[in-house]
Amino acid sequence: MKKARFTQDQIIGILKEHQAGATAADLCRRHGISDATFYTWRSKYGGL
Repeated sequence: MKKARFTQDQIIGILKEHQAGATAADLCRRHGISDATFYTWRSKYGGL
């Protein structure tokens, strides 16, 4: 099974940056993820 590149804590940290005002496109570039990955994470971990 493939090991995840980001831990759950890292994902939540990225989503908190978005809530603090960073744009999704900027976060995706900075962390090397796709828009689809970001929005999938937001739907999965957004309530945490």
